[in-house]
Amino acid sequence: MFPGGVNPKQMSQMMKQFGIKNQELDAKEVIITLGNGNKIVFDKPQIQCIEMRGEKTYTIAGATREVSGVPQEDIDMVAEAAGVSKEEAKKALIESNGDIAEAILKLKK
Repeated sequence: MFPGGVNPKQMSQMMKQFGIKNQELDAKEVIITLGNGNKIVFDKPQIQCIEMRGEKTYTIAGATREVSGVPQEDIDMVAEAAGVSKEEAKKALIESNGDIAEAILKLKK
């Protein structure tokens, strides 16, 4: 039961009257890539898509885990080749979207 005593079926009918479409999506995994290269992964997410006036809004719920977006072996390789710390190497890899050669060249300037 929704707040105010409205049951889900009534709520769905009311939404249709206002031109709002509500759809549950069947997904196995959702991945959100953050600006620092890390990723938030939703395994077996519950996803609602609400469409109103041509705009879609997605709501994602479920258990999450965070994954490093830059492989450790790439960080090690760039750090060694450019003679910098692993933190600097990771930052350069993120800025170069994972391009190892570009990260090394950037760090050697």
